Amino acid sequence: MKLAKRPIAIDLFCGAGGMSLGFEQAGFDVVSAVELDPVHAAVHGFNFPQCKTMRSDVSGISKSAFENALGSQASAGIDALFGGPPCQGFSVIGRRDENDQRNSLIHQFMRLVRELRPKYFVMENVAGLTIGYAKNLLDEAIAGIQASGYNVILPYRILDAKDFGIPQSRKRLFLIGCRNDQKLVEYPLPLAVSVTASDAIGDLPNIDLFEELMSSDCVGFEVKPLSDYARILHGDKADSQDFSYPRIWDPRILTGSLRTVHSEVSRARFAQTPLGKAEPISRFYKLDPDGICTALRAGTDKSKGAHTSARPIHYRDNRCISVREAERLHSYPDWFRMHSTKWHGFREVGNSVPPLLARKVAAQVIKALGVRPVKPETAISLGDPQSLYLNATAAREHYKTEEI
Repeated sequence: MKLAKRPIAIDLFCGAGGMSLGFEQAGFDVVSAVELDPVHAAVHGFNFPQCKTMRSDVSGISKSAFENALGSQASAGIDALFGGPPCQGFSVIGRRDENDQRNSLIHQFMRLVRELRPKYFVMENVAGLTIGYAKNLLDEAIAGIQASGYNVILPYRILDAKDFGIPQSRKRLFLIGCRNDQKLVEYPLPLAVSVTASDAIGDLPNIDLFEELMSSDCVGFEVKPLSDYARILHGDKADSQDFSYPRIWDPRILTGSLRTVHSEVSRARFAQTPLGKAEPISRFYKLDPDGICTALRAGTDKSKGAHTSARPIHYRDNRCISVREAERLHSYPDWFRMHSTKWHGFREVGNSVPPLLARKVAAQVIKALGVRPVKPETAISLGDPQSLYLNATAAREHYKTEEI
């Protein structure tokens, strides 16, 4: 393998940045990203200040917008284009709606592949895209991109996060393609490692003991990780496969931990629920410390009723888990922050690809590129924390001059 300048990548439908982080950890420089929701775009901008995050509808964005964002890097070409176009109409959970307008975003993803001509592309999506009428859309997209000079790695795979060192069962489709002049990519193989819920969150405190967390998502608390998984996410243990830029942050502050007020009746029901089972009234799943979490879900946005998805019950404390605990179960490092509210924060976690899973896929692309990744020595500062406290109106105003 050659030691080379970090390959560059673009994230479409970036959300808070699970795939952005995974590709960065694999050795890519994610230089540009696109997200329609201004709240999520602001959160992505906070966590990836070195990336040009554009607030835009992907269906209205053109090649020139990326060329402007890339600047002098545009002439080198794009090594990888990746993203997860929303296709909730094809989810295997809930009501499937083939007329959901978001389903057409797969074609927008492929349009930009054709226009930008990256060496590789990775599309992540719901497993339901491979069955029933949804499969027709997927097959059509594959045939179209094959006719445009791309090889698609077939058969495509559904990967489960639990098979890649993540304490969560989460199955997602990954579609990988490369330009005809590039080496084919192999899908990552499952790891012989198992991580439990207690490995992920056992070192985090009972947030109900902190009065400050009734009104703030942050509190002073020095975490003392108990497992290798938690030590790596907290930055106490080096990860030899993580080639991301070090972040400057304060590990003495527990973030993403705004409390939820539960009634005593609810707490009693939570206490009576067996580990690894659903509480019969709320249908909330209670974590098993020796097991893994069920798929963390995002709920719906305002256009679909603004419903909050069920949040797991903590195995030790009679409460629902915090956003920070959800991030741990999703493989986000402790420096990474979601929006300060529980509603937006859980949506950002639930909508995102677990970074460790994205990293495994991206590492296969790095391997095909023939690049030996190197960990950057220079640490970067995170963005303005106020970005994490913007409501939709303020976030839209924040991006008003940058909308495409």
